[in-house]
Amino acid sequence: MRTDVQSFAVAHLLRRPAAREVGGFVVGLDPATTSPYINYATPFPGATPTDRDVADLIAVFRERGLKPRLEFAPDTAPAVEPALRRAGFGTEAVHEYLVCTPATLTAPDPATPVEVVAPDGEADYLALDTALAEAFGNEWEPSPQGAARLRRTEENGGAVRFVRASGGGCAGGALCSAPAEGTAELAGVGTLPAHRGRGIAAAVTWTLAGTMFARGAGSVWLEYSGEGSRRVYERVGFRSGGTRLYVCLEE
Repeated sequence: MRTDVQSFAVAHLLRRPAAREVGGFVVGLDPATTSPYINYATPFPGATPTDRDVADLIAVFRERGLKPRLEFAPDTAPAVEPALRRAGFGTEAVHEYLVCTPATLTAPDPATPVEVVAPDGEADYLALDTALAEAFGNEWEPSPQGAARLRRTEENGGAVRFVRASGGGCAGGALCSAPAEGTAELAGVGTLPAHRGRGIAAAVTWTLAGTMFARGAGSVWLEYSGEGSRRVYERVGFRSGGTRLYVCLEE
């Protein structure tokens, strides 16, 4: 059993502007948004919460008008899932995660070179937020606030990279958090439909992983959304690492 990814999740949420610790959990809270994908909780590895602890956790969300929601690797804290189930939490998703190390990182096919760049100013951050929103089916509205979160990722030790579209703007990109507990999370890999099949996702993923390794990370991990994306990540050196469980408490 590996605990680095779960330890990372704890450290990552503790970076949130209004993070809270309660009953073996850390709740990552950002007052700038009500998004459940930003405001959620995760347990410390080995946590053994009581029903009272879970009730207190729920209260932290409820008093802020937020949906109680958690993301975690269940094998790192086996007592957590049963406690959440007793409180009525249901499964939102189960995702496998993949891990890359400096030893497995593999450059993309040189026959399809893609230039990956870092954002240069607010217009680039907004273009990336806009492109990723479209790439992910408009799950969120592009905004200056979203662009600012991307910028903070870069400023706080993470990395944001993208590929410019030929006519301007952004064709695709992704971001990687600052390393914690020896690992970093690569997320938001997205390419606009008109630019898919050109190696953009592989190039951005490879570039971001290499950037984190150059900064001292021992590994980079990510979750994938389907077998097609999994094959892309495997080609640049990502291998199976474990599963993460997403649960929430509906009204």
